[in-house]
Amino acid sequence: MPLSVVPTPIGNLEDITLRALRVLREADLVACEDTRRTGRLLAHHGIEARLVAYHEHNERRMAPLLAERAASERVALVSDAGMPLVSDPGYRLIRACIERGVPVEVLPGPSALVTALVASGLPADTVVFCGFVPRGGRERAGLLRRIGREEATFVLFESPRRLQGLLAELPPETPVAVCREMTKLHEEVFRGAAGEAARRFSGGVKGEVVLVVRGGGAPGEVGLEEAVALARGYLEEGLSPSRAAARAARETGRSRREIYDRLAAG
Repeated sequence: MPLSVVPTPIGNLEDITLRALRVLREADLVACEDTRRTGRLLAHHGIEARLVAYHEHNERRMAPLLAERAASERVALVSDAGMPLVSDPGYRLIRACIERGVPVEVLPGPSALVTALVASGLPADTVVFCGFVPRGGRERAGLLRRIGREEATFVLFESPRRLQGLLAELPPETPVAVCREMTKLHEEVFRGAAGEAARRFSGGVKGEVVLVVRGGGAPGEVGLEEAVALARGYLEEGLSPSRAAARAARETGRSRREIYDRLAAG
């Protein structure tokens, strides 16, 4: 028996394939993040199934157990919305099945990543999916530097509370699309420059957000805020302020003194 990876609607409950409905109907067991949420989806389509919780807090324990069951039973894996593994649990279970020789079939279907990318109107020839944006430190600074230098379209998940701050950190002229509540009643797609988007959403935003950014348009010199954020990341790793400033200066081309002064000022 294969493990069936089944994408589920990201908003509109009608966005599910006939094949997905058949697989869920025939499954002996459906592994899902939230049994209540998946239960509502199945009830909407008139499906009765045995559900078991499989989420980020128990996947290390559950993955080998479910992989063993998938060897002889029809097990389907779903997430709360969209494709499992794409910023959702599922990796450990699929690896466990592969290691045990259990076939894995992946059904096509809804994905916030692809939906937002197409809706953005930005080039889709080279795409980088970054998942949820790091909140700060070296990883965040590194991501912003990469967006500024790499000619690709970046797809990011971000909290509504932190969206405006992220937009303000991008060069103001950067082309972006803010995709909110995709496929839901209050769906919105804002297309424009990062500076314009930061002003548009300065009062806050509600709902799930996918941010699509066209990279490669930043000036040659890295911004001071980005350099300071990078240095703060090195502080967290244990470097002294002087060494952190010097290292960030080497990597960004900014003045060591201006970085150090900003660190000293807090």
